[in-house]
Amino acid sequence: MKPLTQKEEEIMERMWDHGPLLVKELQAYYDDPKPHVNTLSTLIKILEEKGFVGHKAITARCFQYFARISREDYRGGSLTNVVNKFFGKSYLSAVSALVKSEKISVEDLKELIREVEENNQ
Repeated sequence: MKPLTQKEEEIMERMWDHGPLLVKELQAYYDDPKPHVNTLSTLIKILEEKGFVGHKAITARCFQYFARISREDYRGGSLTNVVNKFFGKSYLSAVSALVKSEKISVEDLKELIREVEENNQ
């Protein structure tokens, strides 16, 4: 899965939250100053090329865009990319780093292990 830029992620978040959108509708979900329609159109084209977005023709020159990947699938792929890139494809190393940097406590880790064990029984 190709990584997304911050601006691309913002578009995807709006599509995941609101469903299929025309570019003008997408623009309406931004705070002022709103990005220009051409900027959004360019970003959507990039998202289509990356396989994240599809479109449906409404008229000859008007398209409705929709997410082709779910938020959950994107999160899972993003996590895999981070683990592969920074932790040598080792989830154990990633979790160990979280514990060492105190982003997750040993108690939280034990609770997570209990939950996983309960769900696998």
